[in-house]
Amino acid sequence: MDLTVLYRGPLASCDYDCPYCPFAKRRDSTAQLRADRAALERFARWAADSGDQLSLLFTPWGEGLVRSWYRRTLAELSHLPHIRRVAIQTNLSCRTDWLADADPETLALWCTYHPGQTPYDCFLAKCRDLADRGIRFSVGVVGLPAHLEAARRLRAELPEHVYLWINAAEGHTYQDAEADDWTALDPLFPYSRHPHASAGLPCRTGESVISVDGDGTVRRCHFVRAELGNLYDDSYRAALRPRPCPLAVCDCHIGYVHLETLPLYDVFADGVLERIPAHPGGPQPVQALTITPRSSRLAT
Repeated sequence: MDLTVLYRGPLASCDYDCPYCPFAKRRDSTAQLRADRAALERFARWAADSGDQLSLLFTPWGEGLVRSWYRRTLAELSHLPHIRRVAIQTNLSCRTDWLADADPETLALWCTYHPGQTPYDCFLAKCRDLADRGIRFSVGVVGLPAHLEAARRLRAELPEHVYLWINAAEGHTYQDAEADDWTALDPLFPYSRHPHASAGLPCRTGESVISVDGDGTVRRCHFVRAELGNLYDDSYRAALRPRPCPLAVCDCHIGYVHLETLPLYDVFADGVLERIPAHPGGPQPVQALTITPRSSRLAT
């Protein structure tokens, strides 16, 4: 089968301390880092031995690419023929020379620029290096008023083919004029501006998309805590089926992108995991998109 897996191990340490970050950060001890490394290596062995076609997105609570075991794992997995895509969310604070060992046709990066945490010129230089290496990547900014000018500068100076996405800031209400400023940079910003009503709607999570933690516990997504089984004993497979979303709303891109009532699989196509739209001229405006729900596939 074709299976998309979002992996989040125990790593929770980050080299940034963004005040708007919703993730619970800690300073990982040596023992915690060893546990994260062991969990990642176990997951990588499962992925390497899998008989399925896999698309993998690593979504660590902390920053993974400053750790050698994440860089090595992504590079090694990128060369396996049954892995369609391997991607990771990153602040791009790591060095980029390790990418020489990766297959640029398979590996991709979902990069976030955090003003105040890293020099702008340093971040931009790394983005240009990714482009020179032929690495697939997107770049994003949290849509806070203080970030607007930096985001505009990024859009002007990034390679034209690089998609700049904007995430609505948690807890921030956008008036129409402010939302228009962000939409001018990212035509898909309206999808992020408001949470999506999702209760009872069809979603690919739990059928062709799953979330896995460091112990191998499988859930339909990061936001629904009900367990489907365990990855390493194959007990989750019997639970894979179409099912409606049990939550009232979905307000994170890595969740709502999988809703079947939204057209984002058509928008992103092969770039769903790394958040890269398929349209060569950039993402289409939201009003131009067609919603095609397939609710008849739901299981109760």
